[in-house]
Amino acid sequence: MFTALSALIGFFGSWMPSLINYFQDRQDKKHELAILEAQMKMQEAGHVQKLEEINVTGDIEEMKSLHRHDKMTGVAFIDGLRGSVRPVITYIFFSLFVFVEVTAYIALTAAGVDSITALGTVWSDDVMALFAAVMAFWFGNRSLEKYRARS
Repeated sequence: MFTALSALIGFFGSWMPSLINYFQDRQDKKHELAILEAQMKMQEAGHVQKLEEINVTGDIEEMKSLHRHDKMTGVAFIDGLRGSVRPVITYIFFSLFVFVEVTAYIALTAAGVDSITALGTVWSDDVMALFAAVMAFWFGNRSLEKYRARS
């Protein structure tokens, strides 16, 4: 009986190092996979960060190029004229917009249309959309950029 038992123990005992090596190898492979996954996540995060850095650099270069034309020449008249072009054009077009809207309102009320209907006709959805687009262009760009940055 002891002979058979010691033969079995000897037989299975010779497999024991192989069995231990098998489980150790499985653990090592799991650990290596976990390390590779962590490295892939880190590389992905690095790529996202690099892409964000490229976008920020592009935005900075865009802003520089947009303002490059405003470089001072040193000639006061030319610098003043260059600086006044956009505001003067804006004032002229805004004045024209107000003039057309008020004239249309006066013409409608003079033709016998009641004030509320004339106002609804003059200040239509299309005019509101146009007005909102112009105001958003002049005043909303930075607010929109801040909103996008938070999202």
